[in-house]
Amino acid sequence: MNILMISSECVPYVKVGGLADVVGTLPKYLKKQGHDVRIIIPKYRSIDGVKYNLETLPYRLKVRVGKEQESFRIKTCLLDDNIPVYFIENMRYFNRLGIYGDDSGIGYGDNRERYIFFSKASIEAVKAIMFRPDIIHCHDWHTGIIPAYLKTTHSNDGFFWKTSSVYTIHNIAYQGSFDAETTLPLAGFSWEDYKSDKLEFYNTFNFMKAGLAYADIISTVSPTYAKEIQTVSAGNGMEVVIKTRKEDVYGILNGIDYSYWNPRTDKNLKANYSLNNIENKSVCKKDLQEKCGFASDDNVFVVGCVSRFDNQKGFDFIMDVIRKTQHLNIQFIVLGSGDRAIRDGMLYLKSIYPKKISVLNDYNESLAHQIYAGSDAFLMPSRFEPCGLSQIISLAYGTVPIVNKTGGLADTIRDFSKSADGNGFVFDFYAGESLVDKVNVAYNTFNNKNLWSKVVANAFASNYSWDNSVLEYENMYNTALNRRIAYTIYK
Repeated sequence: MNILMISSECVPYVKVGGLADVVGTLPKYLKKQGHDVRIIIPKYRSIDGVKYNLETLPYRLKVRVGKEQESFRIKTCLLDDNIPVYFIENMRYFNRLGIYGDDSGIGYGDNRERYIFFSKASIEAVKAIMFRPDIIHCHDWHTGIIPAYLKTTHSNDGFFWKTSSVYTIHNIAYQGSFDAETTLPLAGFSWEDYKSDKLEFYNTFNFMKAGLAYADIISTVSPTYAKEIQTVSAGNGMEVVIKTRKEDVYGILNGIDYSYWNPRTDKNLKANYSLNNIENKSVCKKDLQEKCGFASDDNVFVVGCVSRFDNQKGFDFIMDVIRKTQHLNIQFIVLGSGDRAIRDGMLYLKSIYPKKISVLNDYNESLAHQIYAGSDAFLMPSRFEPCGLSQIISLAYGTVPIVNKTGGLADTIRDFSKSADGNGFVFDFYAGESLVDKVNVAYNTFNNKNLWSKVVANAFASNYSWDNSVLEYENMYNTALNRRIAYTIYK
């Protein structure tokens, strides 16, 4: 199959969240299966053209955004395994310091125009490079209108006659909802398409709703999240729309690249280790304690957290557990950035308990690896988590996750206190269970070395490789192709 990924993020070029990891990794595994995979993303200012050896293609293209004509260029380079990546370059929309907004976390006021432009430009770019996709795979709200374009403004475009669309929700909390009166003309849709079963969503124009209404297949990033988003508690108002298409919804768990997240070969670590050489994990633990200014002691229960500072991530739970476990022999190490109020709250706790908590308020990839390796346990009490990669990464490093029972966390972590094959510890916020209680259980298990060695072994034995998930993606793509064929015949 010819598969085109269109996204606002992709590692290693630009990353704000887990979306980037998926778009930068899944294509490699699809290529191993024999598919021709290409990627299109915006050319943000932060993407270093020299570092990535970007080449400018000989096209000068234009698309209409409202009444204005916007020109753009296409730059390109090769991702690992010779996967072509195309960058849409436009100085007006993408030559900015931030990706989605400024340093204060406020989104750019013209984000709707930016991603209307990007969606239209992506369609024209793929035609210019003459790559005729069987599948266009769109990710999150930024590209949600592309499936709508394929079924409306481009419904008679022979270039896409055999193209099916897949739309993936990475986080339903971010939907791209805007005023319809001004957005619809900017996007170039007809008012005839502004109906409750199409583009209209509670009197707004909603990018995600467009993807859900028009894509041939809908997917999200874990089986449990696929069910959760069909409920009032987790659907963020979109549950009714998704339930009307429940037969078209796939929940496919994200994987990780074990060639990259591997404690046996990780160059960021003080010492490499595995289950058969577990002693070197203590070397990594000591190195991490020293970096954080802690007393080096292998008997201390070191709990790590690498996260975005966001209410979704359960930082009120984390602050509560730090306060209520100060009598225990525990050290907390938190690496993250984001919400200023959360950052200030964490730094305040650090000022009160300087020997028990380290807060590192600047994301550092190498340090993240060292926290995954040097911690005994990994804290991830998210209120909701579509998939989550951090808990899977921590398993690969023999670091035991402590998680809330939600989304992908529920699909990947089994509670050791309830099952001998458990690979972590699970509390259930919605059932009234406390993170504090579960940390206490983990702490007591850590102090029983025989039990702790068993849960660590279970963590190492967990396998959430893309090699497994890519087969599900192939099956989903084939279903999407069949749906498009049926649609074409019917039309």
